[in-house]
Amino acid sequence: MEKKHCGVNQICVLFLLPFSLYPLCCQASWMWLGITSVGVPEKLGCANLPLTYKQKDLCKRKPFLLASIKDGARLGIAECQTQFKHERWNCSTTKGHSVFGYELTSGTKETAFIYAVMAAGLVHAVTRACSQGNMTECGCDTSLQGTGSPTEGWHWGGCSDHTHYGTWFSRKFIDNTAKNTSSSSRGGYGLLSMNQHNSEAGRQAIEKTMSTDCRCHGVSGSCAVKTCWRTMASFERVGNYLKERYEGSVQVLDRSKRKAKRKEKEQRRVPIEKAELIFLSKSPNYCLEDKRWGITGTRGRRCSRTSQGPDGCNLLCCGRGYNTHVVRHVERCECKFVWCCYVRCRRCESMNDMHTCK
Repeated sequence: MEKKHCGVNQICVLFLLPFSLYPLCCQASWMWLGITSVGVPEKLGCANLPLTYKQKDLCKRKPFLLASIKDGARLGIAECQTQFKHERWNCSTTKGHSVFGYELTSGTKETAFIYAVMAAGLVHAVTRACSQGNMTECGCDTSLQGTGSPTEGWHWGGCSDHTHYGTWFSRKFIDNTAKNTSSSSRGGYGLLSMNQHNSEAGRQAIEKTMSTDCRCHGVSGSCAVKTCWRTMASFERVGNYLKERYEGSVQVLDRSKRKAKRKEKEQRRVPIEKAELIFLSKSPNYCLEDKRWGITGTRGRRCSRTSQGPDGCNLLCCGRGYNTHVVRHVERCECKFVWCCYVRCRRCESMNDMHTCK
């Protein structure tokens, strides 16, 4: 095993394994687990995964959480790509770099979203495993059971999602393991603080999007008594919440201070809320390919000629124009069940225009 100098929460490892289970000589973090094949982490084992020393130790002590760590990484990556699929930066991943490439350490608001959605994904996956009874260390949250409002006819019960355990593990696995990693990467302590703040904002998003569900009890369907419990929102809703925070993200000063300060002078005295996403550097326009930073550009991306949004050809193609292709689409249609026992369909063809950026 050969180690090379890496950035925040990263480690470069050289593995000579068959079937290319782990990308050779690459930078990676725990997020890499979200793009691996099924069963690969289990085959490699905690010691050979692209984790920091503390993460490996935590993985060895709690191997039953490895599946949830992988699920959390997949959740975060998939939601990031869903939220940005129509924009210039489409949250693309690469096996040749640290999963997200340049954006993972650029200090931009894209970096902010990545850390927030990945931390939220880990909380969501671990909490879901707890509620489903897949782990012995945690289960439903019973802290509220037995309380409520008897006069109003409801009480806490059922199986509330135990987000406290998921949040604790996310902090332990992501934040605490990053404190001893190299701070010589771009931004130094400022970047580390930014990433930890945004990770916490992602964890807070799980709490802020939770809902209260109730079930009625009573004669003939009346709602004389209700049992209520707290449940996590779908991760799509969490992603929408974080995308709104991304749109309103705050640029802060890049300096080694314990407390982040807004870059705009007239806003310096306004405190930064825990739910806000913060960033250090302005984003590139992502219009043109830059292989040095792993930016793919928008050339060849599909766009909508009529849309005025980010997926519109005017915005997505950055004013370069677009090409129009006629695409032939063939599908089964007008299917009917024929007695007995098969389905008969027609073969329908359609010709559609497809627009791609020049």
